[in-house]
Formats: sequence, C-alpha cells, structure tokens
Amino acid sequence: MPPYDCRLRNAGLAGGQWNRWPPTRVVAAYRQLGSARVESERRVDGLLSAACARMNLPVDIIHSGGLVPDTPDNPLRRSFLKAGAGAVGTVALSASLLAAQTPQARRRPNLIFVTTDGHRPDALSLNGNRILQTPNFDRIGREGVQFRNSFVTNALCLPSRATALTGLYGHNTGCVDNLDRAIPDDVPMFTDLLRDSGYEVSVFGKAHVRDLGRRNFDYYFAYPGAATDYFWPVISEGAHGQLGAPAVHEGYVEDVVMDRAIRWLQQKREKPFCMIFWFQSPHAPFFRPRRLLDLYNGIPIPKPATFDDDLKGYPGKPRAFAEADDVIGTYTRHSQTRSNCARSLEEMVKDYYAGIVSADENMGKLFQALTEMGQLDDTAIMFSSDHGFFMGEWRKYDKRFMHEPSIRTPMLIRYPGIVRAGSTDDHMVTNLDIAPTFLELAGVPVPGRMQGLSMVPLLKGERPANWRKDWLYEYYEYPGAHDVRKNRGVRTERYKFIHYWEPPEEFEMYDLEQDPGELHNLYGDPRHAKLARDLRQRLEDLRHETDDHYVYQPPPRVG
Repeated sequence: MPPYDCRLRNAGLAGGQWNRWPPTRVVAAYRQLGSARVESERRVDGLLSAACARMNLPVDIIHSGGLVPDTPDNPLRRSFLKAGAGAVGTVALSASLLAAQTPQARRRPNLIFVTTDGHRPDALSLNGNRILQTPNFDRIGREGVQFRNSFVTNALCLPSRATALTGLYGHNTGCVDNLDRAIPDDVPMFTDLLRDSGYEVSVFGKAHVRDLGRRNFDYYFAYPGAATDYFWPVISEGAHGQLGAPAVHEGYVEDVVMDRAIRWLQQKREKPFCMIFWFQSPHAPFFRPRRLLDLYNGIPIPKPATFDDDLKGYPGKPRAFAEADDVIGTYTRHSQTRSNCARSLEEMVKDYYAGIVSADENMGKLFQALTEMGQLDDTAIMFSSDHGFFMGEWRKYDKRFMHEPSIRTPMLIRYPGIVRAGSTDDHMVTNLDIAPTFLELAGVPVPGRMQGLSMVPLLKGERPANWRKDWLYEYYEYPGAHDVRKNRGVRTERYKFIHYWEPPEEFEMYDLEQDPGELHNLYGDPRHAKLARDLRQRLEDLRHETDDHYVYQPPPRVG
C-alpha cells in the first residue's frame, strides 16, 4: 500500500483544495482512505470534522458504515469493497441532505439505460446506413451526443453486462464468460447505489447475469440466459429480490417487455427513476415480428471486401482466427451452435436489421410515453450495446474476437440539461464508464475502485487532460461456443495488439490509422519489432494496473 500521505494526495485531501468541495465529496474521499492508524490521519479527521460541521452533522455518522482496513491479500478487491461500502454510507448521507433541500434544488434526472444485443455502430441510419432506418435510436444522437469510439472490454453478453453494472473488469468479478456467472453479492452495482440514494430502480428484458433478479430492484421483469423464445417469452417478475415463477407470455418479446416497462413508468411516484431496458434483438436466431416479414424483400446486400478471404487462406491471420466456428454458411463437425449458425449473408443481414427495426419501433413507444408524462427532457437516456458483431467480414458472424466489428458499440446519450444536441466526441469510452457516468449524473459519489471513467465531463463538452489513451481487452470462454481461443490485447488510439496466449501462442498487430480494416498483420515484421515489444509490455502493464491475476476456471456443472 502507498504511504498515507500519498493516499491523501490520491484522494484529493491534501493541499486544502477540499475547502472548495461539496461536503459529501469530502466524506467520500475520507472513506476511500480507510482506517489506517497513522499519525497523518489526525489531519484527515480534522478535515472530516470541518466537513461535518458545514453539514451540521455529528462526525460519528461518517464512521457508522464500518470501514474495513486494507489487508495484504487481494488488496484491490478489499479496497474496492471498502470504498463501495463507504459510498453506500455516503449515499445514505447524501439522501438525507437532499431531503432537507427545496424540491427545485434536489431535482435529479431520471435515468434510462437501453441496449440492443450485438448492435454495430454502422447499423444505424444516423451513421449512414442506406438500408436500415432507425429514426428513434437516431433521435438520441441527434438530440444528444454520439461517442464515435465506444468499445467493450469483453465482446460477450454476460461479461459485458456485468461490467456495465459494476464498472469493473470481468477478471475482478469472475464474470468472464456466458456460463451462468453471477456478480458477487458483496460487489455493489451502480443500481444498488442509486436505489440507496433515493431512486426507484427497475430492470426489463434480457438480464442474462445469473441471479440478477435476486438483487434489490423495485421492479424486475426479465429473463435469464442468452435469449428467450421470441414469440412465447418466458419471463420472471418480482421486486426486492423476490421473484415469482417464470411465466410464458404471448407476443413478440420486445413488444411484451416494452409494454410492461411503460406501464411501470406511468405509475405515480415521488422519487426519480432509473430503468434498465435491455432488448434481446437482434440476437440469433433473429426472428422477426409478423409486421416486418416483408421488410427488405428484393433489396441486395453488399458483400464485404474480405468475405472471400477464407478462399485465400486468411492472409496474415493466425490459425486461432481462421479455425473458429463462426463462418457464414457452414459449421464445424462438433459445433455447439449449428442450430443458430448463419446460413447465408443475405438472410443473416436482413434478419439482423429487421430485429433492430423492431427494437427501434419500441424505442419510439418509450419516447412517446416519456413525452406524454412530461418527463422526456428530465430524463438522461443512454443507448449502447453489449458488443458488436461480424457481418460477413472475413466471412464471419458473431463476436468474441478483438477486431473492430466485434468490439465497437454505439454510445448515444440524450440529456438536454447538459448535452449539446447533435454533438460528437472521439474520446475512447468503454462499458467500464457506464456505471460511473450514471452515478455522477445522479449526484452519487463514484466508488474509488470502479475502473471506469465518468463520461459527464465529456457530455459537458470538456476535454479532460487525463482521459485514457489505451485500454485492456480480454476473452476467456474456450473451449466453448464458436471455439474462439482465449485472447487479450491492448488498443491504443492508433494501434492494436492481440495475444492468443495459450499454446500455440499467436499474435496480431495493426496500425489502425493506416489500416482501419485490419488487413495487414504487422506482427513478425522486423520493421515493427520495437512497436510489438512496446505494446506487449503495455498489455502487461494494463493487467497489473487492473489487478489481473485471474486464472480461468469454468464454473462447476450443476446436476
């Protein structure tokens, strides 16, 4: 652990700048420090006492959360849990302060977090797609901001959702694959902190994360796993961790779930709300609602330039890439996914697009409901996806690899209170940033050990000098569906380095500025040997910075 004076500086409590902070931020910083009994802590106690005096509160109230000292074993996790517990205590304190303010002063935005499944950024008419029309998703970007460099740290459904909820890498929570993983009970989700601060919180749609409905949501109407039946969805319903038996509903899944979500929104309430709405579309097997069966008839689908690279032996690509079970029009002998495989490029693309249209139509219902309630401009709406998707590049479908079609996602945010309509931002943002962004929008302290960055400064048009220049990618689920070998990598603003670390080790490296299509693998070229060494070292540095000592173990089989 760093010396205590360094920890004071890291928490921002050294040098007197705390005097310009809101009192609750002083409290949050104090809790981040822990309870190490050293001489310097007397100074912190003085700061804390002053902050409490400014709030007309006894200093003992801050200690009531029960701080846990650091221990040498697994320090990141223990420090995070300690900071999380401190944040919960601070949130409760914030709520009591808000209650004493005038209604106008304590008004906080409603929050809505919408995702589709496997939605590429170019599958929006906002971004120039000439086949697909998405007027309602486009509206979020036209009336808000679009982040043009948005990524996920693991291009897989469950890990991506867990990261969005916790602000942590999968290697810190154990949510690293699609194999029925649960977020540990002692790891706070941003929804927990929002609810503790006075929000009503709900979840609708594809939850996927195991036991998510057992957490304390005010309302839960969702289904586990990668997908439910498109026309007879099986959905669990409940509140406050108590769920009824899963029930079959009649109707197209997105219509059924959105109608229930709007009914929940329209209930009378005194508190602000946070609603998570996760669409299943456009997830395989890509079924359409009846109203869209004729959509795209007779419209040609262009073939990607690399579609026939398999006939050339996948030039420059490692065997790990070439031999995965994710090729359009066929499957491997022992495929686990043959029932959901993509039979042709045209069929897949048209059904994928129709699924997005079904989600977009339901997004329109949500806009209409918010407008009729008079809540639209008091609600911050974030739209993204859990990962991207190959659409015939290298004749592939699905995701999992670290290539751009797989890791890029939309990130659109509408909130007229602070966001300039029609703006764009090119900073690299990731799904790690979702949790801290919602917390800051709500005025809730962000736990110090969340690994993401709040996008709120970017929403305000600011350009933070310390924004990330690179980030770590990881994928673990092998052997498994689609047989994509374990890989991790680093993506900078210009370069990408991918390491398939299990024997036989293989590598990919690209200059994305000169080669945005990732056609020319630079690894092994003597002219780029130093770049390869530097990026490999940066990959190891990022693993160290994120406390990545994880050794993959598939979960035990049940039954």
